Amino acid sequence: MAEQLFLLPGWGLGCAPLEPLHAALGEEMPDIPVTIAALPSLASADPRDWLDELDAKLPQDVWLGGWSLGGMLAAELAARRGARCRGLITLASNLCFVARATWPTAMPVETFAAFRQGCAADTGATLKRFSLLCAQGAAQPRELSRQLLAAAPQTPSAELLAGLDVLAVLDTCAALQRFTGPQLHLFAGQDALVPATASQALRAVHAQTDVRLIEHVSHAFPLEHPQVVAAAIQAFIREAAND
Repeated sequence: MAEQLFLLPGWGLGCAPLEPLHAALGEEMPDIPVTIAALPSLASADPRDWLDELDAKLPQDVWLGGWSLGGMLAAELAARRGARCRGLITLASNLCFVARATWPTAMPVETFAAFRQGCAADTGATLKRFSLLCAQGAAQPRELSRQLLAAAPQTPSAELLAGLDVLAVLDTCAALQRFTGPQLHLFAGQDALVPATASQALRAVHAQTDVRLIEHVSHAFPLEHPQVVAAAIQAFIREAAND
């Protein structure tokens, strides 16, 4: 069966941040088609609605991956599909984005609540702040932030808020345990949104899963260092295909 990889983007910034990775993957593995699939345009805060739409839109028996929120949704969809998913790849995706008793290695509840409140009051200012947070820790954070923001789509406020609400309630711990296919999880050493220590926490609960920490990069490392990420993905898929 021919391999295919579908990548889901993160919250608020559209598909453009994954375009450099898409190009790098085309160079690394030209025989494996890679598609960036947009997140659902929904005002629903129920993750099941988002997963239903993605499940209907994306082909079966493909690799699923994503950045940040996209990776969390890919994890849930992989668990839903089981053997009908070739494998899972997440990039800067925590198991829970917002901290909870069962997963404290995440963003504090108060910080997330303030961010959502800011988005409800002024989406433009919030997206600018978000792009700065994504780029924090990069070698050239201001340039990277401008690049992220310049390509961001004009998403309705209701959809942005729904996306944040989905992000707040997603808990992929059970999904990663249910999904028995190959998994690669890449984290960023200087991530301002997902604690780097989440990589250690994930290793502790999923000892057989391939978890890697890329030092000295930001949350936006798929855009910041696409060749590095593409090489890791290519090697992982090749190894899994040969098993």
